[in-house]
Amino acid sequence: MYAISAEEVSKSFINHKALDNVSISVPKGSIFGLLGPNGAGKTTLIRIINQIYAPDGGVVKINGELLSPKHVENIGYLPEERGLYKKMKVGEQAIYLAQLKGLSKREALKRLKYWFEKFEIQAWWDKKVEELSKGMAQKVQFIVTVIHEPQLLIFDEPFSGFDPINANLMRDEMLDLRKNGATIIFSTHNMSSVEEICDHVALIDRSRKILDGRVDEIKETYRTNRYHLDYIGDLENAKGETDLFSIQNVENGGKFQRAIIQAKGDFPPNELLKKLIQHVEIHGFNEVLPSMNDIFISVVQGNVKI
Repeated sequence: MYAISAEEVSKSFINHKALDNVSISVPKGSIFGLLGPNGAGKTTLIRIINQIYAPDGGVVKINGELLSPKHVENIGYLPEERGLYKKMKVGEQAIYLAQLKGLSKREALKRLKYWFEKFEIQAWWDKKVEELSKGMAQKVQFIVTVIHEPQLLIFDEPFSGFDPINANLMRDEMLDLRKNGATIIFSTHNMSSVEEICDHVALIDRSRKILDGRVDEIKETYRTNRYHLDYIGDLENAKGETDLFSIQNVENGGKFQRAIIQAKGDFPPNELLKKLIQHVEIHGFNEVLPSMNDIFISVVQGNVKI
């Protein structure tokens, strides 16, 4: 059973089809990356899951049950458009939002004390939200999103507004939440964060899903038979004699040369290595798998209709 599944979900607005029969399945206890260019349909799908929009077609299920109002209390949602009241004091607002999510004032204060100390933001308690930077406000928004300890968390561009240090802090918190049993969906343009924390991803482009699966399996599918080679010798001569690879880049590595080579066709790496050893002295040989950013660009560009 999946924590959440969308089955052939469609949604249209005036003169615009935002989602076209999109299906995703999010395993329990996973971090699921929802990827795509601006305007692809990611936020529309997130808003359908949060019951802000109703789909025109298809269904959404949580733990195998059709999505209904009773599921709202089990979801924490951090929207890309932040929703804090600028004129309210941070602490007052955090208590109010925690109570809206079903916590008593006493329990809200207890949990907020823990989170404010953890993020070292106790000094912000009596400040107004309008006094905070975007990153500071983002921390507060994150806290009120997770304060009721929901089993499903949805973050829309959670790293927006953060410097690298605080982005790493948020990443670590997301990993801890998963470790403690939460399922997380997050939409992002930051492909490095996808590589670091996602178990599964789905890529939406032009309202349709065009790729999904486990991150490691996707990278394996899109492997390009490129290898990082450290060597001593004449690689150009080896290339001429074997005709099994092309040389894409050569750098001086000090004691040896470093190169990226592209094997021709699906020539097995062991066989390629055997041939190379006959011509150059090998000090390092490993496959270069494509990054999620490379895959993202390749798949989206391949989906362009001309």
